[in-house]
Amino acid sequence: MMQTFSTQNERHFPQQRLQAELLIVGGGLAGVCAALAAARDGLDVVLIQDRPVLGGNASSEVRLWANGATSHMGNNNRWAREGGIMGEIMEENLWRNKEGNPVLFDMVLLDIVQAQPGLTLLLNTVVTDIEKSGRRLLSVQAFNAINQTRYRVSATQFIDASGDGVLGYLAGAAHRVGAESVEEFGEKMAPGENFGHKLGHSIYFYTKRTAQPVRFVAPSFALKEITAIPRYKRLSSELNGCDLWWLEWGGRLDTVHESETIKWELWKIVWGVWDYIKNSGEFPDADNLTIEWVGLIPGKRESRRFLGETMLCQQDIIEQRDHYDAVAYGGWSIDLHPADGVYSEHDGCRQFHSKGTYTIPFRALYSQSLDNLLLTGRLISATHVAFGSARVMCTCGVLGEVVGRAAALCQQQQITPAELAQPERVGQLQQHLLRQGAFIPRHPLANPARQAHVTVSSTLELRALPADAGWQPLQSRCALLLPLKAGERLPAISVQLRAANAQKLQVSLLTSANPANTCGDCQLSTQSITVTEQGTYRLSFDYRAECDRYVFIAFEENAAIEVALTSQRLPGVMMVFNSLNPRVAKRTRQINDGDYGVDEFDFWLPRRAPQQILLAFALETPLQLWHRDYLLNGKLRPEQHTNCWVPAQDDTHPNVSWHWNEPQQAKHITLLFDNDFDHAMETVQMGHAQAVTPHCTTHYRVWLDEMLLADVTENHHSLCHHLVPGGVSFSQIRLELLASAGALPALYGLHLH
Repeated sequence: MMQTFSTQNERHFPQQRLQAELLIVGGGLAGVCAALAAARDGLDVVLIQDRPVLGGNASSEVRLWANGATSHMGNNNRWAREGGIMGEIMEENLWRNKEGNPVLFDMVLLDIVQAQPGLTLLLNTVVTDIEKSGRRLLSVQAFNAINQTRYRVSATQFIDASGDGVLGYLAGAAHRVGAESVEEFGEKMAPGENFGHKLGHSIYFYTKRTAQPVRFVAPSFALKEITAIPRYKRLSSELNGCDLWWLEWGGRLDTVHESETIKWELWKIVWGVWDYIKNSGEFPDADNLTIEWVGLIPGKRESRRFLGETMLCQQDIIEQRDHYDAVAYGGWSIDLHPADGVYSEHDGCRQFHSKGTYTIPFRALYSQSLDNLLLTGRLISATHVAFGSARVMCTCGVLGEVVGRAAALCQQQQITPAELAQPERVGQLQQHLLRQGAFIPRHPLANPARQAHVTVSSTLELRALPADAGWQPLQSRCALLLPLKAGERLPAISVQLRAANAQKLQVSLLTSANPANTCGDCQLSTQSITVTEQGTYRLSFDYRAECDRYVFIAFEENAAIEVALTSQRLPGVMMVFNSLNPRVAKRTRQINDGDYGVDEFDFWLPRRAPQQILLAFALETPLQLWHRDYLLNGKLRPEQHTNCWVPAQDDTHPNVSWHWNEPQQAKHITLLFDNDFDHAMETVQMGHAQAVTPHCTTHYRVWLDEMLLADVTENHHSLCHHLVPGGVSFSQIRLELLASAGALPALYGLHLH
């Protein structure tokens, strides 16, 4: 139908008014996790995102792989992958998109958010102004250029997850830009002026091999002289996407208001690099390559950091300080980049790891200036140095869930975040996070199953692993990682070795000075054996554990000796190697080569499936590593011990039952299965061997007395929530484990809430 509009003096865009209990600005992983958490906790949520897709730097617009405490499995943080909603997203992406297609990751995020009741999503919408009264935000104004609509969104609670802190900035909240001096916090990694005080932006590109040669004509603005990039010899025709993280620039500019200037310089760099690869003659194999994609917006690392009631600093990370209000954790290295980026004479990054994970206090996650503004993602209250670790996306996602659930508690109890952070109150936030499957290192869930009695159909004992998977030369230092209970003696262990002629082999028993770590920084004893021919060799260490902890049975490098391997895999037990992951370290040992205030220690790294191996061995007395009582200890993954129950290998119908003397009622039942918390599950580019990890329970049934509550097939998650019908009471829950993804199933717990 024809519509005709007469001339008018002026027109105005239409305006929509929305009312919510919680408004979140920013749809990166932090904002997505915050929105999902708050909506699942019953709040009416509006999520405003200024881009056409969700995910921020993880989206198809930037294509950076999401990572966190696992650090590409390149440090000593075993079983450190993020849990809760961030873990759910990573596992769902693995299931749907193990090849790492960035467009499919967009779809995964959009699908999860769109399906969530109580969550309104506004894409392509930019916040332009705010309204506040005193110390409280009241509403925001925003504009969508696609539908030419203005929005006014009012709310009670607000979360800034925008990366640049648009809410906090417009509301006048206290914040910092740049790096603190060494003197302010005693941080020895604080950079000087030569290194620079801010991280820059990056733009990536993808290439594709073609059947015929492809010509490339560079744009006029492309970098002409490749030697302007001191590290240009690192370039190759094989680099793609995140491999080019070091094509970075802009740290000396205003990384908010000069972002367009930075983008154009990065385009100049990218097209100059591609011109060099295609047309310099240095890369003949590039003839049949074409550039398939170049980022249209930069991936931004750093801009504003807002001030909370405390500031995370270098010592919190390196010393692994545990805060009374710990609500989240990190484990990425302190990863600082020179401000001049690709044009700098410095290395592209300076990375130092802690010996294990560190916790993040809730007091760093809300504004000291406003009573109803929570902070998440890159905005949290941290120094520049500490930000270098906490800024990575999976850590940001964990922080998003924290503030989403905190906003719900504040709304329900009509309190401020600062009041929730008080010692007498913050425990309810911590326990709520744990009940929902989030992980807080060294914080167990209290009374997960209400004094239930647990019975199981069988339990796996660790006696021996058969030598049925060939032989492996000891080409590098390697170690068997085994847990012991407090007071438990390490039994003598027998391994099968062989050598063509007599060889000396040094074997050491290591542990970690901090029993929460798997760092191997403390040598307990050592022994030397002579390997003369193929046979069984006995290793005996006189060691009794004074607390729950992991020990390393470490074999020195000797390529002339081979060790027999097993095909079996066990939850919470693995082989690690004193090796190097060049993505996150330069050596097999961290060296404090400039008095940076960090520890020196060896890196003991696992191998990724399907390259992971496990040596065959036998124990003189069996170890009880997977006892049913672990289902009641509130520890939700391997930490100082396996903390899970595993049925015996010959159990054809494994099941577990929780019994109560009195009838119980609950709103939800949460199960926590194994889905390999050591697997980094990077979202894009790398690709993964399996869509679900082998120990995950894929088919199970849950019974309340004689009522079937759930019959789940094709499960691919570690965390499974089930709603209990209203008014239903029960005296027993029975869980049947009917199938796994290929290995023995493992269960960490059942929670009632």
